[in-house]
Amino acid sequence: MSTSFKRVTEATYLSTEKSNVYRAILRYFYIQHERLKEFLLPEEVHQHLLEARHFAEYSLEELHNDLTALVKWGNLNAQQESGNVKTIEEFKKRRFRYQITPYTVEFERMLIHFEQNSETFSGSLEKTQFERFYEVLEKIRLSTVASPEACHQHWDDLLTYFKKIAQNTSDYFAYLRSENTVEQMKSESFFLYKDKFTLYLRDFIIALQRTAVAIQETMIGLSHNDTDSFFKKVCEHEQRTFRFERMTVETKDYMEELEGTWLNMKSWFLGDASGNSQYENVLYQTNEAIRRITRIVQRLGERSQVQRSRKQDYLHLADWFLRIPSIGESHQLAAAVFGIVHTKHIYTDHIPTDDIYTDVWDEAPTVYERAPSVRDYRVKSKASALDDFSEQKEEARTAYLLQKQKEQGIIDGYRNGSQIILGELPVIEPFVRKLFLSWIGKAMVRHDRVIKTEFGDKIRVDLNKSLKIELVATDGMIQMPAVTFHYLERGEGA
Repeated sequence: MSTSFKRVTEATYLSTEKSNVYRAILRYFYIQHERLKEFLLPEEVHQHLLEARHFAEYSLEELHNDLTALVKWGNLNAQQESGNVKTIEEFKKRRFRYQITPYTVEFERMLIHFEQNSETFSGSLEKTQFERFYEVLEKIRLSTVASPEACHQHWDDLLTYFKKIAQNTSDYFAYLRSENTVEQMKSESFFLYKDKFTLYLRDFIIALQRTAVAIQETMIGLSHNDTDSFFKKVCEHEQRTFRFERMTVETKDYMEELEGTWLNMKSWFLGDASGNSQYENVLYQTNEAIRRITRIVQRLGERSQVQRSRKQDYLHLADWFLRIPSIGESHQLAAAVFGIVHTKHIYTDHIPTDDIYTDVWDEAPTVYERAPSVRDYRVKSKASALDDFSEQKEEARTAYLLQKQKEQGIIDGYRNGSQIILGELPVIEPFVRKLFLSWIGKAMVRHDRVIKTEFGDKIRVDLNKSLKIELVATDGMIQMPAVTFHYLERGEGA
């Protein structure tokens, strides 16, 4: 298994019974790390924890045990403190100071981010990010005489803006599709923000279309030689930053990583062989959001309009009915306004024609017999005679036996003495191939490889896996091991 997918023991502290204690300890280490204080003594940590009410009875000995567990899981690095030792006894006690590990720093950053953003997606549609991305891309295009340090800075800026673009857009569209946002859009209060929301999306589309075209043209104009020269300068500056971890990393590998990242950026704006670009997807999602907002606003407007005008409509109809002199005209007006009362529908499962393009008036009429609504009504039934199908059965039996006799004659035609060698057969029929394969399948589950065929013959199947043959039929060819069928006993019907 790749080391990239090994078990992350550093995350153990997040899912244990004492996670509340471990998280409080490591959160203090993380805060001090952000304040550029790397090493902490147990006494400092203990003093901080005692300030919380639920750590009032937390002893220093318990802290030492918890720190040992965190060192074991890789969340802390322990270093023996020998600079301030005054006696031999203090040295023997192995007094340690502790430093938080990079894995734990990233875990704590992620947890703080989750705590601040709760359960909702963040993100935004920032048109300025595209403009800044384009400005840096232009600097890269003109960086033929730039220094390695400047090229490295341009590449770092380009990566930063691209990550913000990709992450912010995906998070924002996930926010728009979330259940909470959809429910808020359906509420009446959404009327107050619909114009501002729609304007926000349209401004983003206009800026994106204007900037993205320039980005695409610049990317297409950058040749492989231009990017290769630029990446060599970036790699040159990167190698100047001394790190022990990079002593074994080759320049070629880092160049491949840079080129791969660049190709991902190009595919985001220009697309690749697998499908459309993410830029087109962002445009589609934004337009779809505007259309969805328009539909929601339209439905809300119709519902609001119906609720406002229904009262006036009923008052007008009531006055209308009041001025009609006769009950007959009132019934006619009611039918025109409210429709026919007690409409009955008759359903039948009979389909006169299968042509979906035939009009209703072109179809033959269907007769539907309706049962009367009488409690004592029973459907009349009469006894029917049993039909005799013995003649049809005998005809089917005779045809089946003739077919089997014909198949047996074809199989016997492929025999070479008391055996059938598949590698020597001519072009055979498809049913013969299926029959031979079924014989082989039956023989493979038996120890002696002896089976009885459909025709009553007893045969032994010999299979030579070291020799490959081609069994050709009229509908295709199959490659398989060499097989020979040996007839041991003939059936009664042979």
